[in-house]
Amino acid sequence: INAEYGGMIASYYYTTYTTIELFSNSLAAKTKLKGLIEILSTASEFDDVPIRQRETTPLKKLAAHLPLKLENPNYHEPHTKTNILLQSHFSRRPLTSDLLSDQRYVLVKTLPLLQAMVDVISSNGWLSPALATMELSQMITQAVWDHDPVLKQLPHFSEKLIERAQQKGVESIFDLIELDNRDREELLQMTPKQLQDVAKCCNAYPSIEVKYHLHGHEDQDLQDQNGIQIAAGENCVLAVELERDLDEGENVAKVHAPFYPKEKVEGWWLVLGEPKTNSLLSIKRLALQRTARVKLEFQVPPQVGTHALQLYFMCDAYTGCDQEFDLILKVNSNEDNQQSSETTNENAQEQMEVS
Repeated sequence: INAEYGGMIASYYYTTYTTIELFSNSLAAKTKLKGLIEILSTASEFDDVPIRQRETTPLKKLAAHLPLKLENPNYHEPHTKTNILLQSHFSRRPLTSDLLSDQRYVLVKTLPLLQAMVDVISSNGWLSPALATMELSQMITQAVWDHDPVLKQLPHFSEKLIERAQQKGVESIFDLIELDNRDREELLQMTPKQLQDVAKCCNAYPSIEVKYHLHGHEDQDLQDQNGIQIAAGENCVLAVELERDLDEGENVAKVHAPFYPKEKVEGWWLVLGEPKTNSLLSIKRLALQRTARVKLEFQVPPQVGTHALQLYFMCDAYTGCDQEFDLILKVNSNEDNQQSSETTNENAQEQMEVS
């Protein structure tokens, strides 16, 4: 990215320009979760994470249990420590009071950095690392790994309870909400206070309906496998309507995030991309109360043929509530479209002459 745009990102998210420069030079089209965590940990915002005497041994012990192993770790270096603290957060490992204080310091700085990282990635038009960074934001907020069960976000849900729920076919928070009260109580086996805690969290969990159409093609099914006929390179607008399932007079609850050190409000990304080519075509970040209408402007890919696009609705705070939708385009050359238009006009002229 150019210096001016990098400066804008740094200013908007109150990050240092050196961090934006680091992101720009380090991120790539194929960067995965391990690389994202390493790059994030190297941000200059973590230069002042304290390194105390006699801390090497506990850090080594924590590092030995990390799912994503560190390469040539230097335990006297703040960025190595930051990586360990982040991974320990996802694994919910107990820490000493000093390390817990350091971890909170790291976590508070992390979410704005991830938003800046998404902006840097999207400016390069890379889909896969952008989605992975959004999932990393969920991991930070909920203290989970990307492969952890969704139910782990709920209070009082032990591994044993999660396993029992999965055996009953309850995999998601929506599955739990849809159970009959008696079946739910029988499954959870909790006290009334614990049930109240779970109910409060379930009620805060976002349930959002997504509708979308392409301007100029309102009557066409965007998921039709035959695809919508459209010209290569055409500038298009995808209109998206969002509606949250809220009772009358009900407000959006703060995010249930007991492992995150600050109060958190939901944020969302709408992303249009083509997974096959790892191309990000359009992106918008938004806050959603009850309803919203969003326009995603994008340019049709220049390659002639069928393009299977995906619309992603991504949360920055919870796992398990992201949504994906198909958008199939049958891209023709401008010459094909012009010939088709001329044929249509000739047919219309002939009909007029006959009549």
